[in-house]
Amino acid sequence: MIMEKTRYSDEELQEFKAIILDKLEKANRDYELLKSNIMNTDGNDVTDTSPTFKVLEEGANTLSKEEAGRLAQRQMKFIQHLQAALIRIENKTYGICRETGKLIPKERLRAVPHATLSIDVKNNDNRRK
Repeated sequence: MIMEKTRYSDEELQEFKAIILDKLEKANRDYELLKSNIMNTDGNDVTDTSPTFKVLEEGANTLSKEEAGRLAQRQMKFIQHLQAALIRIENKTYGICRETGKLIPKERLRAVPHATLSIDVKNNDNRRK
């Protein structure tokens, strides 16, 4: 009888850690860009004689700031998920489905390194909603 693997080896965990650290670095850069986009009060003020143009311009800036705000929130959530995945690597619980207790396939973890559910459980969850 072949024993089913219950956790990833330290070498495998290190491979996932490298993937996560890479994604985390990029996610942090993207977050900083979004944050600076939100904070930037745009020094290129349009002192145009046409008030209509200025109103349209300000409307567009507000929209993009709201959009940037939403994107920044999503990015921060993604960063937190990646950081939680690093903690699971340290605890050697990374890659274990929180519903079934079985290993999440490597292909899924390479695509979604912060996954905590196997694809079957995730799909069933989505169908229930």
